[in-house]
Amino acid sequence: MTNKAWQIAVVGAGPVGLALALHAARLLPQSRITLFDARPADRDVGADPRTLALSLGSVQFLRRLGAWPAAAAEPIVQVHVSQAPPTLSTLFGEPAVLLRALDLGVPCLGAVLPYGALVAPLQRAWEAEVAAEPDRLRSRFGTPVAAIKPLPVGVEIDAGIAEPYELAVVAEGGVFAEQSRKALVGDYGQTAWVGSVTLRGAARGVAFERFTRHGPAALLPLPRDPDAPPDALRAALVWCVPSADDPVQGLSDAQRLAVLNTLFPAEAGRVVGISALKSFPLGLNAERTLVSGATVRIGNAAQTLHPVAGQGLNLGLRDAHELVSVLRRADTLQTALRQAEWARAADRWTMIAATDFLARSFTWKLPGAASARGLGLAALQGLPPVRDWLARRMMFGSR
Repeated sequence: MTNKAWQIAVVGAGPVGLALALHAARLLPQSRITLFDARPADRDVGADPRTLALSLGSVQFLRRLGAWPAAAAEPIVQVHVSQAPPTLSTLFGEPAVLLRALDLGVPCLGAVLPYGALVAPLQRAWEAEVAAEPDRLRSRFGTPVAAIKPLPVGVEIDAGIAEPYELAVVAEGGVFAEQSRKALVGDYGQTAWVGSVTLRGAARGVAFERFTRHGPAALLPLPRDPDAPPDALRAALVWCVPSADDPVQGLSDAQRLAVLNTLFPAEAGRVVGISALKSFPLGLNAERTLVSGATVRIGNAAQTLHPVAGQGLNLGLRDAHELVSVLRRADTLQTALRQAEWARAADRWTMIAATDFLARSFTWKLPGAASARGLGLAALQGLPPVRDWLARRMMFGSR
């Protein structure tokens, strides 16, 4: 009989760690699962300034977990990707790629919501599972893990006291600036300024990705403020610029508004308000392998990507989903870990390579680089089968 009564430690209670713990608790009913995180359980996560862009596949996964906060999320029904001037124009105007949920036969391409709005329901769902099965499931919030030591069989978790586990899943990654060097590392020399803006004259549910001479900029639709005028929409802003010659840092809010209104296409509407912005340095951190002995890394602990495609969290949630799937099917833990490594390889490396290529392309000083990107967008829009295939890869990853 297959023995799946494993002792599993999950390190990190962000969205990926919580999703993994919750999914494993339900699909591995004989296993004992302990979730560790340095933050106290009652700390307010709503202050985190990050906005999360989730693909349709991620939304479906979170719905199955019973932890999707639909009221706090804004569906994305269309994505508009374009190259800012100067670029080559086509007979139909500025080159752009339009991805529409209607054309793909899906209700939405994904959704956008604040970090805290996702973590809070995931944590509540996990704590409900712990309350129902306290002998099998444990929460260790406010308990930082100092070290994970390999043992001949399994690992030892040092979190104040040393405890043995058969498997450790590390989902504690943080942002690029907080991470130690990994197998593949690269500082893009770029800074992401993040916050929110108010738009007038925009269509609801449309996300904009704009390739500019400084780097990519994105507007991601947020739920409407019920107290705002009917024509005022909110959007999350991700504005990537060179760190060495940062054109955003010294600007006032009024100046930032003026610049943003020159960056995005007319379809995005007019930016009439802007929040305080927070900056994050950008780079690539990626482990060559997910598995080392009896330790598995997923999410930002395995790969930290540039936000140009908004795929970092989606990749981490697919890591979590696949790991639980192979643990459920495999006869032994060693077999499961080998299968997890192979099962995630294509999806991971395709997304790592694609985002790294796009991020580095903004640092190239080659003549005509911007025009080449514009021509690429025009070609993609003119090839609907290729465009739709790419859209489905962004929604669901490699299957």
